[in-house]
Amino acid sequence: MGDWWYRNIEAPGKLPLLLALAVFVIVFLVTRGVTRMIRAGVGPFRNIGGGRVHVHHMVPGVVLAAVGGFGMAAAPGQGWGRNAMAMVFGAGMGLVMDEFALMLYLTDVYWSPQGRASVEAVVLTAAAVGMVLLGVSPLGVENIGVDQQNGRTVLVLSVVAHFLVVVVAFAKGKLRSGVLGVFLPPVAWIAAVRLARPGSLWAHRRYPEGSRRRRRAGERERRHDARWGRLTSWASDLLAGRPDRG
Repeated sequence: MGDWWYRNIEAPGKLPLLLALAVFVIVFLVTRGVTRMIRAGVGPFRNIGGGRVHVHHMVPGVVLAAVGGFGMAAAPGQGWGRNAMAMVFGAGMGLVMDEFALMLYLTDVYWSPQGRASVEAVVLTAAAVGMVLLGVSPLGVENIGVDQQNGRTVLVLSVVAHFLVVVVAFAKGKLRSGVLGVFLPPVAWIAAVRLARPGSLWAHRRYPEGSRRRRRAGERERRHDARWGRLTSWASDLLAGRPDRG
């Protein structure tokens, strides 16, 4: 265990990243637990605010993320100071990402179905950082041979090509596949060549109303929801709490 830890975590300088990820996940889970207690009227916790102003927890989160981020940039070497600032940064990002949906929709959708975007953003962020910790290089760079690495033009073109494919996956409404595709290019390529989701930017621009591709996209989404909808809803409710249905 000691050799593995040194070879994979300490030697590559990944301890700050690991600490940031761990605190990020813990703070998110604790925050969700506290907000669910506040919603149920259980325990000593209450919303913070004065008058008509409700102070969302992403506000202190932004402050912590800024302190931790600048602190990591200023901390020399890989000592305890850098590790401490990494944990501060992770705590701040946990608070911020828990209210990702509020920033996305510019309104308080925390307990609405749209609020599940926060949970998806947290899960995808944790997955992406976890893959970095495991040593997976983004945009397929690890699959490029030595000769290609020596030729900067080929390297740049390969990275740009993968990046464009990821952008197409995002445009087709496939956020999960796009994020995973940053580190696992085949996932992004598959998402990019398949039909877009009906509500995506790609479908809006390229699938006219009443077209065959629009109908196929709708049918595929209905099949997907019928197969996985209940499971994903159950997992999201378990993690983040059941949204308001009104």
